[in-house]
Amino acid sequence: MADNPENPRRFLDPKTIARIGGLDLRARQVVEGYISGMHRSPFFGHSVEFVQHREYVAGDDIRHLDWKVWSKTDRFYVKQFEEETNLRCQIVVDVSESMHYGRGAMNKYEYACTIAACLAYLITRQQDSAGLITFDSGIRQQLPPRSSKNHLEAFVKGLHVSKPREKTDIRKTLQRVAEAFQQRSMVILISDLLSDREPLTKGLEMLRHRRHDVMVFHVMDDDEINFPFAGTTRFEGMEELPDLLCDPRALRDGYLDALQEYLTEVRRACSRLGIDYMLTQTSDYLDAVLSRFLHARMGTKGTKASATIL
Repeated sequence: MADNPENPRRFLDPKTIARIGGLDLRARQVVEGYISGMHRSPFFGHSVEFVQHREYVAGDDIRHLDWKVWSKTDRFYVKQFEEETNLRCQIVVDVSESMHYGRGAMNKYEYACTIAACLAYLITRQQDSAGLITFDSGIRQQLPPRSSKNHLEAFVKGLHVSKPREKTDIRKTLQRVAEAFQQRSMVILISDLLSDREPLTKGLEMLRHRRHDVMVFHVMDDDEINFPFAGTTRFEGMEELPDLLCDPRALRDGYLDALQEYLTEVRRACSRLGIDYMLTQTSDYLDAVLSRFLHARMGTKGTKASATIL
């Protein structure tokens, strides 16, 4: 991967791509489409494969009437077909100011964008469609789902120009995603989830109400997980919060307790809504994160379709 921070291709690390090249993403739920011919649409339309007849009712499209059946039975029947389309996946990336934090090799923004680019690579490699939405207080960049190689170039450029800037409004963004995509799709949210629990949960509920297959990558920096600070420290406020000068040792226990409570509630909300959730740290190897996540999807039971690793 190019080290140049002005090169959008840095989000497609060749070493990571080489390691994840054997992974294919599969929809765990029945969505409107299929991947590599594996999944049929639950919707009927006029398309590739004939399924069955049913009696004509007022309002049906007469173009689908089977006149051969009418000539034999003197009754009107409509032909039903099974619609086949490629999977559409919308990748939604948080580029709010808090994503700029990080003291390791990659900050949260760089890490989230690399996850997004790798997933888009996997999806388009299967000739399926990946779209992009980046957001902070509003939507910053939006690309419709496409599957071409040129689209992948546009995808990483969209990530590159969406540098962290403003505060997060996650509920408004997820509501817009839910309203914009009427057809059931796969939606992947990549964020540090630094939001009040209620708007986050409401936004996820709206996506599930539309019956989208939803995945959440919760990206956090190691410092946020471990709170390793010692001695008098000035914490710089982000997303319109004030700076704080304090002794972090006095805050550590309370911070870690509050963090664990928050993480537990987020996990429970995702579990209740049937959303695949993974907490990942910016020090984690991306290929291991993606492999572990997709294997976890493969092992999920009780759904009509599952993740598959090839």
